[in-house]
Amino acid sequence: MSSFKSLSLSTLLFIAFLFTCAHAATFNIINNCPFTVWAAAIPGGGRRLDRGQTWTINPSAGTRGARVWARTGCNFDGAGRGKCQTGDCNGLLQCQAFGQPPNTLAEYTLNQFNNLDFFDISLVNGFNVPMEFSPTSGGCTHGINCIADINGQCPTELRAPGGCNNPCTVFKTDQYCCDSGDCKPTNFSRFFKDRCPDAYSYPKDDQTSTFTCPGGTNYKVVFCPLNNRFDNMEMRLLCTE
Repeated sequence: MSSFKSLSLSTLLFIAFLFTCAHAATFNIINNCPFTVWAAAIPGGGRRLDRGQTWTINPSAGTRGARVWARTGCNFDGAGRGKCQTGDCNGLLQCQAFGQPPNTLAEYTLNQFNNLDFFDISLVNGFNVPMEFSPTSGGCTHGINCIADINGQCPTELRAPGGCNNPCTVFKTDQYCCDSGDCKPTNFSRFFKDRCPDAYSYPKDDQTSTFTCPGGTNYKVVFCPLNNRFDNMEMRLLCTE
């Protein structure tokens, strides 16, 4: 009898394991920029990606509050310690915390209400590289992107080495950070929204910036999806290092 119980428990655990795996997602993170980026993901860690390289991560079903971003202008030693000009995560190659602004963010939460994934591109931490965030399976076809040359057009007050800050980072006031939960679009948020209509431009920009797919969908995050338009960005990044 004890042997039968053990077998039943093992079988149930195995079935639960298969169910979880069936609903996990695969994310292909692709560097299409004409320069090296150091991709970062929470959960996931980090990886150097030269032009054309791909990094695959497999976040588990039910993952919440996750994000992917590109770090630029990085130098790391053999122990994986160093510093990045944009998106730095406490000086570690393998990120264990969110990155420092400015950095374009791909954000997602998996298998939530009605077994839906929720995903977005956010400029609430500013912008460093153009990005595409798209589903690649499950019959979900609506991808989002932010491909404007925001660095080149960035307002003077928001300019930063290698990127363009969100006003909250610069001014740290409730008007821009929305700490009270009651804020409205500003001229600065409209600058981002006009160039990337599908992206979060300020903290209360939910209605036009959150997208869904069925749980179990796979995705790709592409840095510089139209690299022929951004070859000159390499020079701007190098000149500000």
